[in-house]
Amino acid sequence: MLMSPRDREARLHYGPNGFRVLSSGDHVVCAVTGERIPLDMLRYWSVARQEAYASAEHSTRRALGRA
Repeated sequence: MLMSPRDREARLHYGPNGFRVLSSGDHVVCAVTGERIPLDMLRYWSVARQEAYASAEHSTRRALGRA
C-alpha cells in the first residue's frame, strides 16, 4: 500500500530564507521535543544543523545547548 503525503514526515533542506522539500510529506519532527510540526506551521529551523523546531523557545534552547 502506498503512503500518501498525509501522515508522512517530509524531508526538507533548510535555507536562510525558507526550505526546499526533498521528499513530500505533511509534517516534520521537532528536534527538541519530537512533536510533529505541520509544514504550514513551520517557522523555526537551523540552517547549520538542518533541524526543525516547534517554537522559538525550543530553537533557543537548542542553540544554547539546553536541549
